[in-house]
Amino acid sequence: MRVVSTALPGVLILEPKVFGDERGFFYESFNQRAFDAAVGQHVAFVQDNHSSSARGVLRGLHYQLPPHAQGKLVRVVRGSVFDVAVDIRKGSATFGRWAGVMLDAKGHRQMWIPPGFAHGFLALEDDTHFLYKTTDFYAKECERSIVWNDPAIAIDWPELGAPPVLAAKDAAAPLLRDAEVFAP
Repeated sequence: MRVVSTALPGVLILEPKVFGDERGFFYESFNQRAFDAAVGQHVAFVQDNHSSSARGVLRGLHYQLPPHAQGKLVRVVRGSVFDVAVDIRKGSATFGRWAGVMLDAKGHRQMWIPPGFAHGFLALEDDTHFLYKTTDFYAKECERSIVWNDPAIAIDWPELGAPPVLAAKDAAAPLLRDAEVFAP
């Protein structure tokens, strides 16, 4: 596995070794020892999630606060997305900055988003299937979000020719300056 650092410390892009021939391909989508070595610590995952989105659906920017903060290992198995992590750790040198990457079914790349970062993605194709492993269970009382187009964050989302399709809660999410974030 090749590990690529991003502009945000701890947020990593993981590129597995893919073995392919005329029959198709094979790769390890997850190996605990290799993952722990890549991130420099043992990480236990407790839940796997799978979402399907139409082209133009934007999900995020989501996170959970302690005591149920979540790290996420994300990948696409059908279609493609622009995937984003935003540092929401108050006092961090990169607070409010973002890192983004294209993830698609052909490239097999994954992104590791540790606790302390908000996460979102924009589906670039119809019937895009997004999988993610989480380090803690979903906890509604700890769930928070930041509006996707906060000018202070200024994410450079791909232009798809129409406004993104949002859930009501994502459209009504607060700006980063008004959001409850990770305390130092």
